Order: sequence, then C-alpha cells, then structure tokens
Amino acid sequence: MNDPVPPAEALRRRLAELLDGLPPTAVTRAVDRLIAAYRGATPTDAPILRDRADVAAYAAYRMPATFAAVRSALAAFADAVPGWAPGSHVDVGGGTGAATWAVAATWDGTRPVTVLDWAEPALAIGREIAAATPTLADARWQRDRIGAGLTLESTDLVTVSYVLNELRETDRAALVDAAAGAAQAVVIVEAGTPAGYARVIEARDRLIGAGFHVAAPCPHSAACPIVPGQDWCHFSARVGRSSLHRQIKGGSLAYEDEKFSYVAATRLPAEPAPARVVRRPQIRKGQVLLDLCEADEQLRRTTVTKRHGELYKTARDADWGDAWPPRDAVS
Repeated sequence: MNDPVPPAEALRRRLAELLDGLPPTAVTRAVDRLIAAYRGATPTDAPILRDRADVAAYAAYRMPATFAAVRSALAAFADAVPGWAPGSHVDVGGGTGAATWAVAATWDGTRPVTVLDWAEPALAIGREIAAATPTLADARWQRDRIGAGLTLESTDLVTVSYVLNELRETDRAALVDAAAGAAQAVVIVEAGTPAGYARVIEARDRLIGAGFHVAAPCPHSAACPIVPGQDWCHFSARVGRSSLHRQIKGGSLAYEDEKFSYVAATRLPAEPAPARVVRRPQIRKGQVLLDLCEADEQLRRTTVTKRHGELYKTARDADWGDAWPPRDAVS
C-alpha cells in the first residue's frame, strides 16, 4: 500500500479520524486535566495518560506541537550529519508516537522502529494511528517502565521527547545513560522553559561525558555560555491548527508557536553550525540584528547590513534557530 501523503498531513488526518465522534465536552475536560498535569512540577511514578479518552485528548492537544518541535530538532541534526540516515530508531517514552512521525518526515525510507512507553492506552492508539502509514506500519509498540532499569537494544537513533519532565532526577540520569549506551545519535526535546532547558543541559552534560559530541543546536560541545537563572536556550516551531484542533484547545488562531529546548548529540562525524541564531532576528532599516551562539563558546550580537550584499538578503530570511551563516550563503 502506498501513502503519498507527507507525514505531517497524514498525521493531521489520523488525528481528525481519531477524535471523530467523541463528545467535545469530554475531550475538553480531559485536555484541561492534562494541561494541569503536564504543567505540574512534581515528577510521577505512574503514567499521566490513564485511558483511551485521555489519550485521544492528549493526541489532539499535544501531538501536532510535539511533532513540530521534534521535526525542527531533527532537521538541525540532519543538517549537521549530511548524507546519514538512521537505519533503526527507538523512541523512548514515545506515547502515541509523535517523534516517530517526525523521524519519518526527516529521512526517507523505512527502518525498524520501536516505541517504548509505560502507558498501554497511548501505545494502543499510537499503533492505531500509524497502522495505515507504510513507514510506521511495522513499528513495535512496547510497554516498559521509563527510568532506572530501562535496557535499550543497540540502535542508530534514540529520541526522548517531553519525557524527562515526568521523571525523578535518578530516573532521568538512568534514561540518558541508557540512550548513550545504545545509540549512535540521541535527540532530546523538552519544553522551552527555564526548567526544560535545565533538564536538557543536564542531559547534554551526561551525553558529552559518555563520549558524544553536540551536533545541534550548539556550535560546540563546551559548556553552555548562558548564565543559569539569567536566561535559557530555547527555540520555536510554528504549528498549523485544524478547525477541530482549535475547537479542542479553545484557540481562535490558525497556528500556535511551540517553544522547546533540545540537544542532538552523536558519536558520528558531524559538522555543527558555525553559529546558531538564538533569538528572533530584529529587522531594521538597512540592517538585521542577529543574536548568535558561536563556536568560540560566546553569545554575541551580529549586525548584517546592506553593505554585506547577498549575505544581507540571507539575513533578512533568517529565522530563530537557524544555522548562521547557512552553508550555501554567499559572503
């Protein structure tokens, strides 16, 4: 069976089918409870998603945004390791599988995929959503406790998205260590908050300690130059909303911006960006102001003016999170 529909569109269609017929009030109540649970600061020893209604609400509330954030992180990683594609993928704490869809959107072809989660209802719906998509139809959806004691089979890529916030410190460390011991590449995504950034930095340090080097977003594998408590590194991915999605989330706009922090680290040869745009570029008359994290472990503001010729045009198109300068930019 062929499915020519791009993964992002296919996922939107599957989610619409999943929610079709569910009472909107019940889904809205479940979304409200899940928002409170996921915004809480207390880790848990049990899955937040309890039953099918919870999972359907979660899928409507979170999957499009999680997909967009992970897809953005994977795109930056893929740019740093051109010509490489994972031959296998394990998604730890993957729930309904947003990261598996993001991997399918980043690299063509099929590969063995395993999704691990401790919530069986999430795995069941993830399997259901993916069943009609050839690149994910044969994925394994496996129930497992996420944290200390987790054993991962050898794989090319491990993704861990929006999971560390649910774990205690010892479980976070054990999960990152397990990923580092099993994979050639590890991509970790968390919420774009000071606390999410702190968890990413904690994981980044453990990965570097395990012999990995950072491929993205950082242009180096040295200590982050951001002073803790004064700022945090995060990025933004724009997420298109369907009319059903707007109804469920109570929003009126056709889009939302998902803020996220991430690290993509690898044992593979990689070419990190020369610098990374870490704030929205400021476009002024005849100039563009770019806040950059640079390879010499410094944060600097660079001004690109019309005198820079083609590079100025490139700067006007630059976005938050982009590599700078782009590899094909004309200086």
